[in-house]
Amino acid sequence: MNESTMQRLRYHYEPKIPKVFAEPLSLIKPERGEATHAQSDQAELKEIFPNTYGMPIIRFVKGKSEVEHKPLKFGVILSGGQAPGGHNVISGLFDALKKGNPNSKLYGFLSGPEGLVKGRYVEIKKALIDKYRNTGGFDIIGSGRTKIETEEQVESSIQNVKKLKLDALIIIGGDDSNTNAAFLAKYFIQAKLDTKVIGVPKTIDGDLKNQYIETSFGFDTATKLYSELIGNICRDVNSARKYWHFIKLMGRSASHIALECALKTQPNVCLIGEELAEKKVTLKQVTDYIVDIIVKRSKKGENFGVVLVPEGIIEFIPEMDELIEEINDLMAGKASAFSKLKTFTGKKSWLQKHLSKKSFTLFDSLPENISLQLLMDRDPHGNVQVSRIETEKLLIDLVGRKLTEMKKEGTYNGKFSTYAHFFGYEGRSAFPSNFDSDYCYTLGFTAFLLAINGFSGYIASVRNLTDAVEYWLPCGVPLSMMMNLERRKGKMTPVIKKSVVDLKGKPFKTYEKNRDKWAVETVYRFPGAIQYFGDLEVCDIPTKTLLLEKGNLKEKRKKAKK
Repeated sequence: MNESTMQRLRYHYEPKIPKVFAEPLSLIKPERGEATHAQSDQAELKEIFPNTYGMPIIRFVKGKSEVEHKPLKFGVILSGGQAPGGHNVISGLFDALKKGNPNSKLYGFLSGPEGLVKGRYVEIKKALIDKYRNTGGFDIIGSGRTKIETEEQVESSIQNVKKLKLDALIIIGGDDSNTNAAFLAKYFIQAKLDTKVIGVPKTIDGDLKNQYIETSFGFDTATKLYSELIGNICRDVNSARKYWHFIKLMGRSASHIALECALKTQPNVCLIGEELAEKKVTLKQVTDYIVDIIVKRSKKGENFGVVLVPEGIIEFIPEMDELIEEINDLMAGKASAFSKLKTFTGKKSWLQKHLSKKSFTLFDSLPENISLQLLMDRDPHGNVQVSRIETEKLLIDLVGRKLTEMKKEGTYNGKFSTYAHFFGYEGRSAFPSNFDSDYCYTLGFTAFLLAINGFSGYIASVRNLTDAVEYWLPCGVPLSMMMNLERRKGKMTPVIKKSVVDLKGKPFKTYEKNRDKWAVETVYRFPGAIQYFGDLEVCDIPTKTLLLEKGNLKEKRKKAKK
């Protein structure tokens, strides 16, 4: 491997850990908390997951352990899109295994869940893991989006687990991947396997969280990296003073990334999808809102600005969501007929016959390139691939049309020059921040403790994340508690419920309080690059979202000691 200076330096970073993890394993015990239930669809989910529904919350505390630390065999899977810190989850898992017994083994399944199905794996040894500690990416074993759902896939997975005699399988992934983990736990129990299945919360989108999971790993690093880029653009636009930058950010089902970046950089516009959905805002109203800000700034001689757009924004606009849902349902039921249509004109004519009048009128009003993007190949769940729809360019087009009309009417005489950006993949495999390095290592160690104590169908969790790391609380949360039923490929399916931006929560309320000022005044903030060495106030600080939601426990503890 061709190592950079940063790689060599990061290999030697030692993640900080909760103080309970500094104890011998014989003095770390699980403490059972309250029983749990799903947030909705409780009767249905109890029937679907009869062996794992309603299990208690687990907390790890200092105390005598009942576990015998014999040599163990664990498997690990990286599933779904990359997120900074995945390698540190595996590092924490590996170190915990070896701490329990030096003869324990860890196997990494290659290319995600497909590796489990096809029996493709590699043993992760010290020499291998040491090349990846505190680094970004998932390249140690690769990742993939295969869903284990057919009888053949399940049976093949069971046989490969038996072949390796695995004591546990750790699945590192987002909501779909951890839904897969919940089903595998169920299937393994039904097959009378002793193999425990534990999930780990991964997604830069920040939408895998609840009262027990404060944040998914990768969100901290990704939003810091995006905010650095946005801050750089804010500085540049304030220097050139002649461009409007429309920046699309990752976040299909929730606007957490956009909100966090807005709190860090104070752009002129940040669209929050959840707010648009609640207020039933139309695409025209979104356009008018942006135009109004552009006109106000133009009157001040400031024909420049920055607009943040979550990638899934069009699904939050009710009329667009209805259109997309109709198209998804059509594709699920009539995909064969549609695939035979080769021209856009033919596809459009076909849609006119099958879509509702309201939806087709909206479809017909869109720029042709956006209409074509709505008809691209579907994702593995049969849905529109929203991340490939150039929403930022759609808004530029609609805003530009409106401003042209206003110029003809004499109500606008400014200049509207634009650039479009999509910040997505840039943030998924960055060197993890110190926060994510520590958090992920702790998650890996926690996953190990859950498995060796006999728990299955759980997801590793760490609480008190705004406190000093030594005071973090490692926990386990039943996956069934996080489930609900959603429509997938035309039928109701159990999936982990995504967490969306809470419009009554402090992060959004803080943005709402300031956005009118940020819209017309040029008050950009410049977060700068992620810092890995130096002042802990800069290096270790968590996201503004976490600090606003949970309060700064570290500062409260300092004040209490004075």
